[in-house]
Amino acid sequence: MYASSAKLFLLFLISLYAHSAYAGSEVLSSGPVFKKFGKIAAVDTSFNIPKDMKFKVAFDMSKAAEVGEPNRNLNTLGRFINMHVASGVELENITLAMVVHGKAVADLANDDFYGKRNDGANNSNKSMVASLTKQGVKIIICGQSAAYYDLKQSDLLPNVDMALSAMTAHAILVQQGFSLNPF
Repeated sequence: MYASSAKLFLLFLISLYAHSAYAGSEVLSSGPVFKKFGKIAAVDTSFNIPKDMKFKVAFDMSKAAEVGEPNRNLNTLGRFINMHVASGVELENITLAMVVHGKAVADLANDDFYGKRNDGANNSNKSMVASLTKQGVKIIICGQSAAYYDLKQSDLLPNVDMALSAMTAHAILVQQGFSLNPF
């Protein structure tokens, strides 16, 4: 009896600690560039960003979002820009690209294409893609994946480019001085 009560009490204490150990989404706030997505947390850092830092970073996206949900990988681009601008990096010193392949290519399609494959749903990535590309983010889809899914250039959201392949896009971006972010 005592051992059982002690275990329950211990589980109770652990659950209290676990609940209080994480601040969760309450610490996230809108950033200076994108207000509707790309929420960030203020961080007291010891690994500081050099004052003259210029970021030129490529990201990779292959997983499609759930129907009706924005793709978290696109949100990551907004987070990257927001957190660095909030930390003092000039917006013009941040150049980002997202290479999209696999099932995720449909997340960059217009509503007509997207709806035909998703029970009439609208593409919930539209406004995020428009905001990102307006700030100069390059979004490039894999032509091989697009061909596999019968997605044509005319089916893409505005300002989304199609490369021969994701491999080609990454190779070109590396030659242009982009680093590849592993997240």
